Amino acid sequence: MDVGLLGRAAAMFAVTNVDDLVLLAVFFGQAAGRRGELKVVAGQFLGFAAILAVSVAGALGAGLLRHGAVRWLGVLPVLLGIRAAWQAWRQENDEPPPAAGVLGMATVCVANGGDNVGVYVPAFAATGPAGLVGYVAVFLAGVAVWCAAGRLLATRPGVARLLARWGHVALPAVLIALGVLILIGAF
Repeated sequence: MDVGLLGRAAAMFAVTNVDDLVLLAVFFGQAAGRRGELKVVAGQFLGFAAILAVSVAGALGAGLLRHGAVRWLGVLPVLLGIRAAWQAWRQENDEPPPAAGVLGMATVCVANGGDNVGVYVPAFAATGPAGLVGYVAVFLAGVAVWCAAGRLLATRPGVARLLARWGHVALPAVLIALGVLILIGAF
């Protein structure tokens, strides 16, 4: 497996899910005991698996495009980055939606991360079958790391406030950069 691909996958997961990390910290903070925490983890995995399934299906469909056309899918992350920047500029404090149980948590995950599909599809389509497997593996490992980090952050309010304050700035910049890299064929 290409180490560069694994690094790109880890970086892409981190920047497209920094908002999930903040939400996870909040939900772990609200979880009542170990059983509540397990529901948060199960819901996060279920929701993210749905996002991955849609992204993989989209990437496989994009494989039907002419060679060279896949890179134009990089326009999607650029547009999503511009949209995220606009939303960050317009809104100050978004309150996370309430979640109850595994399905509630999965729904929040999909609602919060559904726009990631627009980033994942072009990257997955541009990488080939082996790279696609690498992305999926890294992303699933990323969900586990995010759950552990969210749980840890739930006990450290200062760190959670920092992520909530600056995550909205990093996300648009990285989405736009990712889109440009896809457009120029760096993936």
